[in-house]
Parts: sequence; C-alpha cells; structure tokens
Amino acid sequence: MKDKSSLRKYYLELLKKQASKDRRNKSRLIEAKLFELDAVQRAKTILFYASLPGEVDTFAMIVKAIQLKKRICLPMVVRHQRKMIPTLTKKVTDLENGVYGIAQPRYDASKAVALEDIDAVIVPGLAFDRSNNRLGRGAGYYDRFLKNLPPDIPTIGLAFDFQLTDRLPVQQHDVAVSVVVAN
Repeated sequence: MKDKSSLRKYYLELLKKQASKDRRNKSRLIEAKLFELDAVQRAKTILFYASLPGEVDTFAMIVKAIQLKKRICLPMVVRHQRKMIPTLTKKVTDLENGVYGIAQPRYDASKAVALEDIDAVIVPGLAFDRSNNRLGRGAGYYDRFLKNLPPDIPTIGLAFDFQLTDRLPVQQHDVAVSVVVAN
C-alpha cells in the first residue's frame, strides 16, 4: 500500500487525464444515483461541496436540489481557524472564489447553518475504499468537520469508478463516510 502523498498524486493524475465528455457523462450517472438515495430524498437541508475541475461535477446537482426546494449550503472555509462553516446559498451564481480556489458562498454570518440543521452532507474525496474511508486533499478540513457532525447525519462521498480502491491507508483522525456513490 502506498503512502497518502503518493496516492494523492496518483488520483489527481487520473482525474486530470479523464476526458471532459467522460467526466460529464459519469457525473450525470452519479447525480441520478445520488437523488435516488432515501437520505437525499428526505433531506430538507443538504451541504454540498463546490467541485474542482476534473472532479465529479456537483454544480448540476446543486441546481437540481434547489429546483427540488431543498435548502442548500456550501462550506465557507475560514483558513486561519482551519474550519468550514456551512453557509446557505440560493444559486450557484452567488458563489465567489475562496480559499484554495474553491467556489464558496460570500461571507454572511446570518446564513450560517448549525450542524444539527443539516440533513445530509455530500463529501469530496480523491479516492474511497470498500470501508468508505476517504482520501482527501490533505488539509484535514473535512475530517475535522465530519468529526463534529452529529452521528445520525448521513455523509455521502461522490466518486468516479477509478477512484474506488480496496483499501486506503487510514489514520486515527480520518473519518469515513456513510456511503459512496459512484458511476
């Protein structure tokens, strides 16, 4: 088994090499599966993430969730505190370029959402294993966030088929997701 740093480079390279047409088609398949999940259908408030180039496209999913009258929030990263604040957003055009070049809601303390008010969390990852462990980008924001989330809130990883593996190296601070949705 490789170390996390080598695995990150490997999966980032795979994401970069995937043709944009394949990414779009696979993202639509993942979207369909995501919206079939009971947890998503029941959810009133969903925390999504803003996808980066090459990742499973979450922007169409966010638009669909808004059309379904779901309350949508995205993480606003507070870098100096190394934390994420779930923040309500009404449309993807309201986002701005944030920390690490990731789109996020504009700061507005009145739009912050309490963790217990979130019904489902969509979680990014470079890779996931059979035990739903995830390999993130290495900054630890999601692991810290997920540790503080009430345990009954479903966490859902999104991945392309090539991002699934048998086993990832796991450390004590790593937090697995409830389920992984792949194409």
